[in-house]
Amino acid sequence: MPGPLDGIQIVDLTQVVSGPLATMLLADQGAEVIKVEPPGGEVTRLPSFAKGGVSAFYLNNNRGKRSLAVDLTTDEGRRIVRDLATRADVFIQNFRPGAVERLGLGFEELQATNPRLVYCSISGFGPDGPYSDRPVLDPVIQGLTGVISRQLNPEIPFPDLVRNLIADKSTAMTAAQAITAALFARERTGEGQHVEVPMLDACLYFFWPDGMMDLTMLDEDVTPGIRLAQIYSITNTADGQIVYFAANDKQRFGLFRALNRAELCEDERFSSLTAIANPENFAAMGQILVGEFEKVTSVEILDRLGEHEVPCGPILDGEEVLEDPQVVHNGILAVWDHPSGGKVRQPKLAARFSATPVSFNPSGALLGEHNDEILAELGRDPKVIGRLRADGVIL
Repeated sequence: MPGPLDGIQIVDLTQVVSGPLATMLLADQGAEVIKVEPPGGEVTRLPSFAKGGVSAFYLNNNRGKRSLAVDLTTDEGRRIVRDLATRADVFIQNFRPGAVERLGLGFEELQATNPRLVYCSISGFGPDGPYSDRPVLDPVIQGLTGVISRQLNPEIPFPDLVRNLIADKSTAMTAAQAITAALFARERTGEGQHVEVPMLDACLYFFWPDGMMDLTMLDEDVTPGIRLAQIYSITNTADGQIVYFAANDKQRFGLFRALNRAELCEDERFSSLTAIANPENFAAMGQILVGEFEKVTSVEILDRLGEHEVPCGPILDGEEVLEDPQVVHNGILAVWDHPSGGKVRQPKLAARFSATPVSFNPSGALLGEHNDEILAELGRDPKVIGRLRADGVIL
């Protein structure tokens, strides 16, 4: 079934994750995405967890797209991309600021021939400023936005990276949402626009709601509090570990009762959120809970916490996630056969649309797989395509 973005055509000049994941999300929602790559391929095609010319990293960011491998250092290569942009709804790139302008593929050049074009530029730090010319990858943004310094387990007091691409992925979601917002605005105005998404800004926006609670209210008489990073913890039981989180009075009282310590509900130190916002009371409660959790097994306490409606769950390893009853029930994961890569397992689109349902698109392009097909759509005949290949313009 076609999704809500059926009929939208996207030219994707992005690499790694911040751009490719954004356009894969849009492809999952029904857009037609042409991924433009250099003839040598982009970094996610590196042979790690790979088979038959495709890798897990590539498929997990580029499923459902067509691949055009073209040399943008050549005049004819750039002309091909300009022709694609002329008929496209969206053009997205994540080159370092100034690079696409030097190639003649900047917003102003492409908008001149396609005023309805939504042009998205993803960069590390933004189009200008003291860091704009610096190369950047996800861990650098984590460091600059405070994520690393606040990724702190009190029991192991050393800051650490979030060990997945949080900056890239938050940027991808920001870019995808911004592109659809710009497409919506175009429906009203008839005009395209330039959307700029710096990774620094996107990650800080993503991190701020809970990660920077203590730096939000600026008056001197703001009440003290506890950041969520200080509350999050893995809880040891008699035979393992679990995760729980009591976010309000009802859940906290349920926690006490599940641990057979109902009397704590009446303890003034723990009887309200205001009371436990006091760091001394919070520490005292933590000491009591540690001792009580160590008296019970993981299965036993998870059952009890569930009975008292306290959010909780086991700590699953990767293989256990695949067999979790709710994961299986939701049908989150799809297994499909890639022509050369073999069996592939990936999550489906999370959003479910009642009026414009989407179908999972089980495809992952080999490098330059659709060169001839795309060029034919642009009016290049077989003789011209053969010459372009012989000249090294295309793969």
